Amino acid sequence: MIRVLVTEDSITVRKHLREVLVADAELEIVGEAENGKQAIELCQSLRPDVMTMDMMMPVMSGLAATEFIMAYCPTPILVVSSSTNRGELFKTYDALAAGAVDVLEKPNGNEPGGQWEARLVASVKMVARIRVITHLRARLGPLAASSPQPAPPEAEVGTSRRRCALIAVGASTGGPGAIVEVLRGLPQRVRAPVLLVLHINEPFGIAFADWLDGQTPRRVAYAQDGQLLAAAAGRVVMAPPGRHLELSSGRLRLTQAPERHSCRPSVDCLFESVASDCGRAAAACLLTGMGRDGAAGLLAVRRAGGATIAQDESTSVVYGMPREAVLLGAAERVLPLSVIGPTLAAPAVGPREGES
Repeated sequence: MIRVLVTEDSITVRKHLREVLVADAELEIVGEAENGKQAIELCQSLRPDVMTMDMMMPVMSGLAATEFIMAYCPTPILVVSSSTNRGELFKTYDALAAGAVDVLEKPNGNEPGGQWEARLVASVKMVARIRVITHLRARLGPLAASSPQPAPPEAEVGTSRRRCALIAVGASTGGPGAIVEVLRGLPQRVRAPVLLVLHINEPFGIAFADWLDGQTPRRVAYAQDGQLLAAAAGRVVMAPPGRHLELSSGRLRLTQAPERHSCRPSVDCLFESVASDCGRAAAACLLTGMGRDGAAGLLAVRRAGGATIAQDESTSVVYGMPREAVLLGAAERVLPLSVIGPTLAAPAVGPREGES
């Protein structure tokens, strides 16, 4: 039996959540909270297997509660929130970066009968299976928690045999926080463009690039079809929701080709195109995530002579995608999150401004 704590200030929504969840024989509601403060108290006393968390609540917000819980009593959290305004979207991203596992939009009343309810039950069960790790964000603050550490000499990726012109990064479940830490670990002197694919449920992805832009000095924006890669030097370019991001003849391409591993955008699509277009001039990094998307693509980059990194199990929220890459022999290095950014910087330092 999976023990669930529901956190929601709306009586109507909370009642609906309860009715949907108790109808499943594998789920048990052990408590209900109407604000973040109650959520913390009940989490500490009841020790549920999983929590649903609203973001906008009185007394204490869902974000503040998530930060505290993930720092002091780590529990798998599914954010269940509306996505109607930018401010709430940013709080949702903050919660994901603080350790919440996944996000599901609240029902809008227009879904076909039973569809949203089935997604809720499936999401709660999936999140409950995740082995969450302690996040120090609430104790140390967001910057202190992700201060980059220098990469040890043995972790440097082939500096003597490559000069990296491009960094490609892929992530899924647990990705927002991991991506922030990697980007903060990349020194500003690194001028290689960073191409990024993140799996995030629509419609929550629409403002993620804007949020990420505020988390690091490196500028972040969604890709534009036909954009020259050279124009993205020193920047992060992200696949927009629902579109594959690929590289072809030095230009970025956005497509609506079929999903790969039930994903669009797909990390495999990005990595495979990078392997074909850049070969040994590329570095690719596969971060935390569920499933196997990105593993075959990382192998393609390695076979093309590029540098490849997979996040290690101890620092991954979900050791799914990186594990598949390791099993395929796709990862040249398997590294803890804290050293991935500095390690990528070693081969990625291209010509600095003013140099030829």
